[in-house]
Amino acid sequence: MNNNKKSLLSTIGPGILVAATGVGAGDIMTASLGGSAVGVCILWAAVVGALLKWFLNEGVARWQMATGTTLLEGWTERLGGWLLWVFLLYLIGWTFFTGGALITACGVAGTGLVPLSNDPVTSKIIWGVIHSLVGLVLVLFGGFKLFVKMMSACIGMMFLTVIVTAVMAKPVWSAVGYGLIVPAIPEKGLGWVLGILGGVGGTVTLLSYGYWIREEKRTGSKGIRACRIDLTVGYIMIALFGIAMVIIGSKVQLEGSGANTSLILASQLQHVMGPAGKWIFLIGFWGAVFSSLLGVWQSVPYIFTDFITLRRGLSREERQAMDYTRTRPYRMYLFAIAIIPLPVLLMSVKKAQLTYAVLGSLFMPLLALTLLIMNNRKEWVGNSFRSGVITNTVLVITLAFFVYVGYTQAAENIRLFWGL
Repeated sequence: MNNNKKSLLSTIGPGILVAATGVGAGDIMTASLGGSAVGVCILWAAVVGALLKWFLNEGVARWQMATGTTLLEGWTERLGGWLLWVFLLYLIGWTFFTGGALITACGVAGTGLVPLSNDPVTSKIIWGVIHSLVGLVLVLFGGFKLFVKMMSACIGMMFLTVIVTAVMAKPVWSAVGYGLIVPAIPEKGLGWVLGILGGVGGTVTLLSYGYWIREEKRTGSKGIRACRIDLTVGYIMIALFGIAMVIIGSKVQLEGSGANTSLILASQLQHVMGPAGKWIFLIGFWGAVFSSLLGVWQSVPYIFTDFITLRRGLSREERQAMDYTRTRPYRMYLFAIAIIPLPVLLMSVKKAQLTYAVLGSLFMPLLALTLLIMNNRKEWVGNSFRSGVITNTVLVITLAFFVYVGYTQAAENIRLFWGL
């Protein structure tokens, strides 16, 4: 019985981590505001967005299963070390603002559950610091197995509470079904559709999946089959979460942006469903943002450590035999991501989330383009691991979509940022 449990967790564990890390305050904000603005007719966007991210993450896994190297290693060996340096500069900026946005969101979530001060800003700062340091300790001393168990518990709490809240909201189920199967873009709804399509499922953290499946020692054809199973589980959960948030948002009237929207949403849910609806949602919101923080704290130092080992010229065998979590670069970056972004708590929630959204949107075209190049070279991945017609078509569409969204979102959010 214990072996079966271990086997199940090993099979779907990385997919659970993808779901837990890929859903955060930004997804809650976009989906709920979209549902409030235009209703459940845009539910299909949550499904399509999750599907696009599935193909991207499957491409990352397929490269690794075919070559035994992470995508960063592939960039260095096949596309040139210059790309790695460009990505490092981007990663440092992304880490600072993403870390700050996650700390801020955790501060807002903690304040929603248990205010620590009469001043909500002070309470947000205190809770943000607490969450960041607790995440640091758990990742530093807990180990990978404890990390997987904690993330599974967080996403279980998040998933259950948000789904229960959506059901308690008593939507018109026929309209929900229509919104899922009939793609429609209502008047003034294009921005919300694009936001949901691009927002679900993570950005840079898609690279983290490669390190999680390395922890599970997956390789070859057997490994990619396991990856497709757990990614399917993970992105089904992400899609259902997005669907639930649109439904919840459709039952209330919301304005604004930022993680504070979730607290406004919780207060309005109290009028719609009673006190139980408010508290169930607040618990789910906390589970979403804290699991996302834990996932980033644990996984992003892997990426930095991979960069350092590549620059040191270690062989592929030396890198694969190394426990990254016990290395100095991993621990240095873990401390950096938990401490250096703390001043972002002094920024407005809106500014933190806007900057995070801009930086995240810029990564996706790079990932789609490199997967199109690398996974179509027979001499690099072998014939059995090459991308097929369907995968390439989806990746081309994804590349075009994220180039468009990245440009428009960056321009709009930069304008909003300086106009605040």
